[in-house]
Amino acid sequence: MKIFASLALLSAVAASATTWYITVAGLGGDPLFDQRFVTLAKEMDKLVRTTPDSKVTTLTGPESVKLRIQQALAEAAKEGKAEDTLVVTLIGHGNFDGQDYKVNIPGADMTAAELAEWMDRVPAQKQAVINTTSCSGASIDMLRRDNRVIVSATKAATERLATQFARFWVEAMRNPEADTDKNEVVSVLEAYRFADKKTVGFYETQKRLATEHAMLEDTGKGNGVRAPGPDNGRGLLAGQTPLVRFGSLQQAAKTPEKQALLKRREETEAKIEKLKYEKAAISVADYRKQLGALLLELAKVQEELDR
Repeated sequence: MKIFASLALLSAVAASATTWYITVAGLGGDPLFDQRFVTLAKEMDKLVRTTPDSKVTTLTGPESVKLRIQQALAEAAKEGKAEDTLVVTLIGHGNFDGQDYKVNIPGADMTAAELAEWMDRVPAQKQAVINTTSCSGASIDMLRRDNRVIVSATKAATERLATQFARFWVEAMRNPEADTDKNEVVSVLEAYRFADKKTVGFYETQKRLATEHAMLEDTGKGNGVRAPGPDNGRGLLAGQTPLVRFGSLQQAAKTPEKQALLKRREETEAKIEKLKYEKAAISVADYRKQLGALLLELAKVQEELDR
């Protein structure tokens, strides 16, 4: 029995999901922006490396060329698995030429169409593009897919000025306040809401006209919304896509037993969120019954995790 148990543990370790983080800091156009973009990328690099089973590629300066981005995604396409998560983050300036969005990097700029093509080859069934650049809203149409969350710092190509959203996105990844459900995991949805609120607050505090309006799209159909939720059908996939883990979960996730429990918890939390989005289509009694059962299951799993 001990042999079988050991084999089971080895199988669990071998089958553990990987989170692929690919972060690109593009051209700033002047030393101040260059330094800002590189600093944000490096801070994000440190934060995501705390996530167990992560594969991190951070490209800055002369490394952030199109070929290196393509190579990083090709590696994820070759070695990745369906259960993996892929997070691509773009930091810098973007533009729209009337045909396609482009992110400004050394050498030839990368188009949204090229990024979409490379990401389509990655088997990870949970994917996210965090586009914090100017004009990023123009990239949504080309990037959207059924299994992909897209976050853009701007709502359209007409918002061309440098964004504040990027620095608040990084803050969301290290600030426990972003973890609104207090499960020690910041999802893409939680990070989006945190960063968007902080961005709105920045312009209000500075008494400036807002030149950026973040958007989120995760259905593969629309151009994104400002406030995702059950009413507009946006945010379900984003809420189920983990971005970074906090606190005790960083250590807990390193053991096969805890990995299995974390997977059960994430699956149960996903069922709860899905039920919330389906609430309008079922009876109140059925909703309460299903919710009660799921909450009980969640409590049992959490109790085992806390031991």
